[in-house]
Amino acid sequence: MRTLFIPAKSRLKINKSKILEISKKLPKNIVIAYSIQYKKIAEEVREILSKNHNILKFTQVLGCSKPQFPKNTQFILLISEGKFHAISLAIETHIPIYIFNNNNFDQISKQEIQNFEKRQKASYVKFLNANKIGILVSTKPGQENIKKALEFKKQTKKKSYLFLGNEINHLEFENFPQIQSWVNTACPRLDMNFSVVNLEKLR
Repeated sequence: MRTLFIPAKSRLKINKSKILEISKKLPKNIVIAYSIQYKKIAEEVREILSKNHNILKFTQVLGCSKPQFPKNTQFILLISEGKFHAISLAIETHIPIYIFNNNNFDQISKQEIQNFEKRQKASYVKFLNANKIGILVSTKPGQENIKKALEFKKQTKKKSYLFLGNEINHLEFENFPQIQSWVNTACPRLDMNFSVVNLEKLR
């Protein structure tokens, strides 16, 4: 069966004068990142900001991607919905992240980053104390890591079980109360919302 992907497009109206005014307070060297439904808006914002800023990179972000940015990047402007990508980028890059929100620039705070890091640490401690663990494996192209999952299962001294599926729904975790910790080999962003520990971080 063929799958057709059609991106939804945001209808947000750009306030050019407001963006220019806000941008005056921000550093010169920036990166603009966007999710696909905001591409057109991102292009408009790039045109406005390029008058007073150096746009070092203009790139799309995906749920599982980890893009690289120039070393002289002073901040990243993310044009997307929610804070899913933003907090991830802030932790991975250690670069100030701003979300373009209704013609405003909202910065990801240190508190938000610290709260996420605390959740990650709690998941890790939970894993260390667990006797029975579930290993999550996705069948989606680009997320499928069955080989790594099998290698980890072979190496770990904990009693482990493989959970394979196209969609990983954390609500289903409740159906397996005997599993004390979940190890994720699929999208590395799963730990943003679920109590899982990414395999790469265990290594």
